Amino acid sequence: MSTRLRLILAVITSLLDEAIIIAVILWVLPMFGIRLPLVWLIVIIIGFVIFAVTTFILGTRALSMKPVTGFTSMIGSTGKACSTLDPEGFVKIKGELWHSRAESGEIDEGSDVVVVGQKRLKLIVRRGTAGAPDATC
Repeated sequence: MSTRLRLILAVITSLLDEAIIIAVILWVLPMFGIRLPLVWLIVIIIGFVIFAVTTFILGTRALSMKPVTGFTSMIGSTGKACSTLDPEGFVKIKGELWHSRAESGEIDEGSDVVVVGQKRLKLIVRRGTAGAPDATC
């Protein structure tokens, strides 16, 4: 759905919501003996407009974000070797422990690594520089 169409629908539904709020405050609440000053009605409507605009902006931002899933999002990620990779072992990337294979040679435990590919459920890594200093195995 385009942003323009979502904006039009958001404006229409917000106007309907405000009309319902006004109807409840002006006609329904007085039937139960509850009378709110006009200033309160204005404050409630302004608050609802602020809420609707904020929700629309945050929702638009969230919908425009590219989803990050799968192995392709792992390529280029950095981490630490949790075991010696000779040629296979475990690395910690993005807080998760992954079975991995060294692209070439041996990678010592505690070394920084960079993901360069994947094969099935195994990450292919090579020695990196200053990967993830906060990663602990």
